[in-house]
Amino acid sequence: MADIFKAMFTRAALGLLFFVLVGCDGSPKVVKLEGATMGTRYNVTLLPPRGFDEKRAQKELDSLLAVFNQIASTYEPQSEVNALSAMPLNEWQDISQTLSEMLLISLEVNWLTGGAFDVTISPLVELWGFGAEQRPQQVPEASAIAAALEDTGFRHIQLDLTEPRIKLKRPVTVDLSGIAKGYGVDMVAEWLERQQVADYLVEIGGEIRAAGSSPRGDDWRVGIEKPEGFSSGVQQAIRVSGYGLATSGDYRNYFEEEGVRYSHTLDPKTGYPISHTTASVTVVAETAGYADALATGFLVLDAEKALRLAETHGLAVYVIEKGENGFVSRWSSAFEPYLD
Repeated sequence: MADIFKAMFTRAALGLLFFVLVGCDGSPKVVKLEGATMGTRYNVTLLPPRGFDEKRAQKELDSLLAVFNQIASTYEPQSEVNALSAMPLNEWQDISQTLSEMLLISLEVNWLTGGAFDVTISPLVELWGFGAEQRPQQVPEASAIAAALEDTGFRHIQLDLTEPRIKLKRPVTVDLSGIAKGYGVDMVAEWLERQQVADYLVEIGGEIRAAGSSPRGDDWRVGIEKPEGFSSGVQQAIRVSGYGLATSGDYRNYFEEEGVRYSHTLDPKTGYPISHTTASVTVVAETAGYADALATGFLVLDAEKALRLAETHGLAVYVIEKGENGFVSRWSSAFEPYLD
């Protein structure tokens, strides 16, 4: 199962957040559940309620995520999201509540970011060589990019706001890599709450949701990673409880041609990779799925546009930019309370 989301994981937020626990004598019992999902790892740290069955929980959690893969994975041939491309046009088709919710979140973030987040850009991703086929990477012809743009956009999709169903006006390929890990985190968090777990931190590939208290008895602490290849240095420590977090960055997956660096992060409006100085964007929101989509969309925008939009809508956003003398961090006023 680890290969199911391998390419998806590479193109999305690549584990840019990680959590830090500080032990202390006399701390309460801590349970850790972990495993493989979406081409990466999941990690759950929780303070168990009375009667919590760790072995049963591990088994149920693995089953939950396996079912989610069958809905959201573009690398599962029979997944629900892949079936969308074969749907008849101009007819309402029922879909699962899970897929419907991810598409509705994606539509909202698409609107909020002015089209910077778009789950229909698979034709462009494949054209640039960042997709599942992993073709030799080179700059496509402008005519090919223009043709691919015609096959993308939420204008080809109609969603029912009252029932989980969809109508396609034109064949589209939907790729949920910009929201799936965050939404998966939310599913795990909601499952934990049904098990009466009040204190937990869930992490999948760097996307996080935390609630209650850490083993230290205060908020959970996480670190925003420095955008320096595969190093694990911390740019900024933050505290969070009761919210989801996600980070998107463009510095690990790219190719170079004639001395020009081409990022895997594509602008859905132009069809070309981003070329501004934003290295990563971290978002804190009520859910990890919403934070995941926002972080992906805000990464497409330059820092000025992202922070201006964050201030307008009261969103907690932290941006790391590439400067002449290293990395520079800026954040919205709503992010201030989370700084450690």
